Amino acid sequence: MKKLILGFALFVLVWTGCFVPEQEAQTTTQGLTLMTWNVHNLFDGKDDGFEYAEFRQDSGWSQEKYLDRINSISAAISGLHKKPDIILLQEIESLTVLEDLAASLSAGYSWSHFAGNYGAAVGLGLISRLPLGESMAHSITIGSETSPRPVLEVRIDNDVESFVIFICHWKSKLGGDDATEPLRRASARVILRRMRELWEHEPELGMIIAGDLNLNHNDFYRRGSNIITALLPDDPYCAEIAGVQTDFFILSRNKPPQPVYFADEYIVLFSPWMEDLENGTYYYAYNWETIDHFLLSNHFFNDFGWEYESASIINYHPFVNANGIPAGYNQRTGNGLSDHLPLMVSFKKAAKALE
Repeated sequence: MKKLILGFALFVLVWTGCFVPEQEAQTTTQGLTLMTWNVHNLFDGKDDGFEYAEFRQDSGWSQEKYLDRINSISAAISGLHKKPDIILLQEIESLTVLEDLAASLSAGYSWSHFAGNYGAAVGLGLISRLPLGESMAHSITIGSETSPRPVLEVRIDNDVESFVIFICHWKSKLGGDDATEPLRRASARVILRRMRELWEHEPELGMIIAGDLNLNHNDFYRRGSNIITALLPDDPYCAEIAGVQTDFFILSRNKPPQPVYFADEYIVLFSPWMEDLENGTYYYAYNWETIDHFLLSNHFFNDFGWEYESASIINYHPFVNANGIPAGYNQRTGNGLSDHLPLMVSFKKAAKALE
């Protein structure tokens, strides 16, 4: 049996940024919006030896091209119909990139965290207009394999209701869907264990799992219902074959998400893909993929604090091309943004929070 190693590792790097803008961001707004976006290989213009070959100076990459891309991404976010209060990003090189983007947005994104494996080309992080509390990076290793990216745990402190976000970019399916599933399940195992630890001391603490999970919400069905995936539907067949919940999340369309076919002690999360969203955020082999996620605990459906309101895909110009699919970045022309579309989720203050 393979040994699973959980938690911190020395090769996980975490950086935190904080600067005070001219006017502090307000944390008492009536609503809260989060966005997750895989921006697809956002590198700065300097060589540090870990970049992909095409993003090195000897391949033509430069500080000018980097800043052009920062400005393009910033302009696209600034043009959103609803501005996100917290932006979760995947495939970014460093904290410097996060801070450059925050400065370009000029919208009070005063707090940031970044995490990445030492020697990895890209990592993940967030910029926020709300104060960030404690952060923690979890490395994932199973046997001799280590997930290319850690899970970044960040606490969001505010005057309505604090909550925790687990920012993820799980192992891709490169190498085979089933062959790579153990690393995605190992990532789920780390998060599940941490959620239970936190709930022992703060049972009312809301939890959000977000980011590029490289797994569709219905992957279990897509792959013939014959392998346990890290995301499972709450249906009677899964309840019969899944066993003890150690390394998979159960997804529900119900609000609040409560077990229907699984036992009460199982952790069930709400997925907007099962109820409120259509198509996907990633287009591959002429099919839409739902690999970018917000998964919400039942704390966001209890009429107290932050209450789930809606979810949406940013599927309009300039995020999509004339064919309606993601306008991926073209390094030669400098056009486009990313091969993923942003996913947003909005919360409102519950009636009890307004009293």
